Amino acid sequence: MPWLLETDNSSVRYIVLNELMGLPASHPEAAEAKADIMKKGPVPKILASQRKKRYWGTKEDFYVRAKYRGTVWQVIILAELGADGNDDRIRKACEFIIDISQDRQSGGFCYRGNQISGGFHSCVLPCLTGNMVWSLLRFGYFGDSRVQRGIDWITSYQRFDDGEDGAPKGWPYEKREACWGKHTCLMGVVKTLRALAEIPEKGRSFEVTLAIEQGSEYLLRHHLYKRSHDLSKAAKPKWLKFGFPTIWDSDALEVLMLLTRLGYRDPRMEEAVELVLTKQNDQGQWMLENTFNGRVQVNIEKKGKPSKWVTLNALRALTAYFGS
Repeated sequence: MPWLLETDNSSVRYIVLNELMGLPASHPEAAEAKADIMKKGPVPKILASQRKKRYWGTKEDFYVRAKYRGTVWQVIILAELGADGNDDRIRKACEFIIDISQDRQSGGFCYRGNQISGGFHSCVLPCLTGNMVWSLLRFGYFGDSRVQRGIDWITSYQRFDDGEDGAPKGWPYEKREACWGKHTCLMGVVKTLRALAEIPEKGRSFEVTLAIEQGSEYLLRHHLYKRSHDLSKAAKPKWLKFGFPTIWDSDALEVLMLLTRLGYRDPRMEEAVELVLTKQNDQGQWMLENTFNGRVQVNIEKKGKPSKWVTLNALRALTAYFGS
């Protein structure tokens, strides 16, 4: 805890003070840490590379060709870092991505689009929709009708099946085998479920609550990171390596943190808990094993070194799981 409370990482410091130590956001120490997020560290560096205080790179390359330097990726990372949603630069970036990426017909978010007609209807992605809804909720957009439409897209179209009955027919399932094949994409489940988990409990509709239950059961059936039809193997071996930020990808720690946040304590989570515990070093820290450094606007921590972010996330998950 003393290491996490050092002032070199204001985002981690604020979350520790607020979530793990229970200090309200108005507490002077917590308020100072929150304000410092916008003053030092990666957040001001990312915002300094913003063009016209609205987007990164070129307007059109907000997702595909600008991986991971385009606007979509910066919005996700800024939300992860706890950037202030009231900041004018953040608001303009959010409005830009809604204008250019959201499908005005369905409410989902697309990897191609323009500011005249919005996201292209044929290009909606579940993981992108989950990430954008989650980021916008983090930035205070819960009451915005456009974000509500994104939530409705998730509850209407996101699949939580294990390929028992084959893929459904029609839009949006007829394209992109990786997203909508015989087996529901794990990343899509994690990112859309994380978005729904960000909705305050009192604000969750019946449809949202049902989707949370279905998505959680889907992950539990996989013991969070394994193949449901062969639990001796990891579904994605790279999910055994923990990183930050995970952006479009995920790992076993992120899934454990998500389910514990939703209040789950299930025997099918025990292997993931053990995996997390085995990765703690003698100083009580966790290492950064996976990273997008070198491909993003601003590098965050160093691969192979103790990670305050991974350590924080491990503590969040374990504290919630063990109830102390």
